[in-house]
Amino acid sequence: MTRFSGSNSSFGSGMRDLYPPIEPYSNGFLSVDDVHMLYWEQSGNPDGVPVLVLHGGPGGGASPIHRRFFDPDYYRIVIFDQRGSGRSQPLGELTNNSPAHLIADIEILRDHLQVPYWHVVGESWGSTLGLAYAAQYPAYCLSLILRGIFLFEQEEIDWFIYGMQTIFPEYWERFAHFIPKAERQDLLHAYYDRLVNQDQESQQKAALEWARYEKFCSTLLPQGEKPIREEEKIQSKALARIEAHYFLNHVFGAKESLLTQTARLKKIPGTIIQGRYDIICPISAAHRLSKAWPEADFIVVPDGGHSALDPAIRTRLIQATDNARTIRVS
Repeated sequence: MTRFSGSNSSFGSGMRDLYPPIEPYSNGFLSVDDVHMLYWEQSGNPDGVPVLVLHGGPGGGASPIHRRFFDPDYYRIVIFDQRGSGRSQPLGELTNNSPAHLIADIEILRDHLQVPYWHVVGESWGSTLGLAYAAQYPAYCLSLILRGIFLFEQEEIDWFIYGMQTIFPEYWERFAHFIPKAERQDLLHAYYDRLVNQDQESQQKAALEWARYEKFCSTLLPQGEKPIREEEKIQSKALARIEAHYFLNHVFGAKESLLTQTARLKKIPGTIIQGRYDIICPISAAHRLSKAWPEADFIVVPDGGHSALDPAIRTRLIQATDNARTIRVS
């Protein structure tokens, strides 16, 4: 069912604030193969209903603010950094890094934490991973809450690399002009070559341009330029390297399309939250998913962009996680 949420100006009343900041009650690192160690944490109620948070990117990493979309008295909030992301080690590592590896990691983590089932919440790339995980392991999913739908298909990659210039021409020009003119016919390969180059300075410069482009196209309202902190430089390299790696090597073709797997989701309560003006992940993907998965509640936010912190998007996300408290655990 498609539901158009009421227009709720970012400057008006009715905006839901985030839950107060909290700290993890447990955390650690989990070895998932000979290369990767994943960072994980739990916060909220140790005896609460588990909820798994899947961050964006790929390569974006989680942050403390992810904890604040959930009622900490009700939920046992499980957050982890995917391979090569955030606090996981080694940062930016591309070896053994694919969607199949990430899906397997979720099951390793579930077993490690002895979680029998959980709500699954994913944003952007996290929506991709959430759909793929739920299709493979539906019995462990109490519900799916997905925001900023990304089906990880070639047309979405082409849109990111070239199409966004129709909305943000000034940001795209800087992104494109970082690459010499002779290489601009294939910006993805040109960036990838620099991001995997042994020259660390070349990697860092390309990563900062990639991350800046994505950041400035992600919010409904313009962002001002701010000095780049050292931590942001480090994280930008992981984000750009892993995204370029995935975009070149792991895009889902027609046979792997997530839309062909939605029959496995029919018994899972689902909520799709999509900003009308999401430029990173345009609404067309969410619309297609809602057609293939009509059992899910499809919420179109008329004054929302891509960022979870856009006030209207934030409100609908918190409403969705609050509503999920009514889902009975059998």
